[in-house]
Amino acid sequence: MKTFILSLCCLMTYVSYAQQVFLEPYASGFSSPVNIKHAGDDRLFVAERGGIIKIINADGTVNTTPFLDIDARVTDAGGERGLLALAFHPDYITNGFFYVNYINNSGDTVIARFSRSTINTADQNSEVILFTISQPFSNHNGGDLHFGPNDGFLYISTGDGGSAGDPGNRAQNQNLLLGKMLRIDVNVTQAQIDAGTTYLIPADNPFVSDATVLDEIWANGLRNPFKFSFDRLNGDLWIADVGQGIKEEISKVAANSTGGENYGWKCFEGTSIFSNATECGMITHTTPIAEYEHGAPNFRCSITGGYRYRGTLQTGLVGLYFFADFCSDEISYVTETSANNFSLTFMDDYSPGSFSAFGEDVNGELFVCSLSNGSVLRVSDALLNVENQTLKAVKLFPNPAKISLTIDLSNAVYPINSINIHDITGKVVLNASVVNKQTVTISTETLTSGLYLVEISDTSGNKTTKKLIIE
Repeated sequence: MKTFILSLCCLMTYVSYAQQVFLEPYASGFSSPVNIKHAGDDRLFVAERGGIIKIINADGTVNTTPFLDIDARVTDAGGERGLLALAFHPDYITNGFFYVNYINNSGDTVIARFSRSTINTADQNSEVILFTISQPFSNHNGGDLHFGPNDGFLYISTGDGGSAGDPGNRAQNQNLLLGKMLRIDVNVTQAQIDAGTTYLIPADNPFVSDATVLDEIWANGLRNPFKFSFDRLNGDLWIADVGQGIKEEISKVAANSTGGENYGWKCFEGTSIFSNATECGMITHTTPIAEYEHGAPNFRCSITGGYRYRGTLQTGLVGLYFFADFCSDEISYVTETSANNFSLTFMDDYSPGSFSAFGEDVNGELFVCSLSNGSVLRVSDALLNVENQTLKAVKLFPNPAKISLTIDLSNAVYPINSINIHDITGKVVLNASVVNKQTVTISTETLTSGLYLVEISDTSGNKTTKKLIIE
């Protein structure tokens, strides 16, 4: 019999208000985006809830032809249903396989594999359904997918099946795949698929020797892990679990974990007791590393998990785990202050809000998308002045440009002292004198078509960098 253990030794959460980031517009025009992934190159793939996956190219343009369109197979009921996530096989460049998690027209979860057709399109007829999960209610579908960076297995987060308070105690029921983290091996042959085997069970999954537990289960006791991610530096697993009515929680699992963790729901909501059911005295509760409460002053109510920043461009953000609250529109972060001790920092609420997913590009740069206005934005370090507040009012037009570019400096807080246009290699290709000028017009006729960066500096040392497209 398992013994109930509530360990607080690794939980040291406090709230502070500190560093700010800027959200830099990157791409727009999406319909209810809910997932952002890369395929090992400089593109981003955005999953729309309605069943469409679109490609953002490196210059921020969006392909007009979808990468995948399975709208007819995906429920259009909205809410927490629809196409929820995608993940590319570690050998995608070679085999062309990618995986999706969606709610079908019957309201059930489908985990399926598709194949690439061309570099920019998938074969819509290539679907191989790995398995389905019956959903008793319309909410709490979880829904993220990632391949483990150290083991190459597919991890799948599932919600508890919905309603409120997990009425069926499904998250603790080890004969159900709901309220769990699952781990499967998708490396099967076509012959195995033809024979009905669409995935395998990793031999070291934690419950494979226990006939009373489903072999796919890696961890138990989750309510609605809408988003999770792996730390690309060390392989640690970060899970953001949406709470019931009191707390949102973040858990971190070391890369060397052998699985089997129980995150407590519905016995616990974060570190608070939620249920006194008899079975709750028999679990080992893995406590979150950070949590926060709902309600005032900012109407926090639903966490959107992100990533630990491991890119190279935003040096002040390295090591911070970013997340958002869907209701308060705050983007915030967790800092590891010392071994197994963490602090949680709230920043301001950001426009356009309704942040539904974060994503990494191939270099570890961080992006976030808004469900409400269909935009994808890049997360930038405010201390690097990539989009300094004093220079936010500087405007470029037209953009895209053909013959000339006009820069309106009239609303800048401090006088502007230099404007340099760089190509994508960083080389300065044009510059302008701006002494005592309210507007500056630069001829762009000598520039070839493509993406450029316009760097603007003021007399107080502030800088901003804006994208310019030359047609």
